[in-house]
Amino acid sequence: MSNMSAFWQGWVIVLTVLNILFCLWLIRFTMKKRAGEAATGDVTGHTWDGDLQEYNNPLPRWWLWMFYGTIVFGIAYYILYPGLWDGVLGWTKEGQYAAEQERAEAKFGPIYAQYASVAVPELAKNEDATAMGRRLFLTYCVQCHGSDAQGSKGYPNLADNAWLWGGSPEQIKSSIVNGRNGVMPPHEAILGEEGIDEVANYVLTLSGGQADAAKAEKGKERFATICAACHMPDGTGNQMLGAPNLTDDTWVYGGSIEDIKTTLVKGRAGVMPAHKDLLNSDKIHLLTAYVYSLSN
Repeated sequence: MSNMSAFWQGWVIVLTVLNILFCLWLIRFTMKKRAGEAATGDVTGHTWDGDLQEYNNPLPRWWLWMFYGTIVFGIAYYILYPGLWDGVLGWTKEGQYAAEQERAEAKFGPIYAQYASVAVPELAKNEDATAMGRRLFLTYCVQCHGSDAQGSKGYPNLADNAWLWGGSPEQIKSSIVNGRNGVMPPHEAILGEEGIDEVANYVLTLSGGQADAAKAEKGKERFATICAACHMPDGTGNQMLGAPNLTDDTWVYGGSIEDIKTTLVKGRAGVMPAHKDLLNSDKIHLLTAYVYSLSN
């Protein structure tokens, strides 16, 4: 714990204790009988401005005991749970989360485990298994890939056959387990403005797009020198590197001439987070089967 966090923790503790003590004092102070105050009757005996008197209406007993009850509850809470110290029950949010995970695993683990030994291609044909996989997808993957798994700009479509890192069961599972880091370096310093324009036009022609023929021809030479190492001389990409196929008219970041230029100028950095610490192997197996079923 840093000095600053220790200071603020102490500050909160002091304020909490003082607040409880103040509440106790406030109740006792307001119940205290004043000099000259009538013990019974409608007024206290205090008089102002000749005939202005104060009514003697004490707090209802139920309200008073409820006030005391909240103070007792607060003290008990700080004794049992973390607040002023760790608490006699030893409760922590991490411990509660772990306990909930254990209960969930005991209840649902056998359901997932029954599919663990089934090969992914066969599992992808099982409606019950893919329904479970889809629920996992909607929980963990929908934020990036969409509820229909067709992605959006910057996030791959999982429902087609254009795979950056491969679409076999093993490759899909590897992507889920270990994550992926796809890096397209910026090329503005290497190509210059003119070179960016020429290469963008050539890349556009690879998928059948309309481009400036003269620029595309010059861009072809630059592509062969600078880009072919990752995307292959014919532009079909390399799944071992996550380098996309530029000939299939499937674009993660957009396939217009301006989008392609932006990619060349600024580069791209796509990250698929690893899920091995979030999902166990049985859940990953079902999720793999669901993703595999989308394009098979």
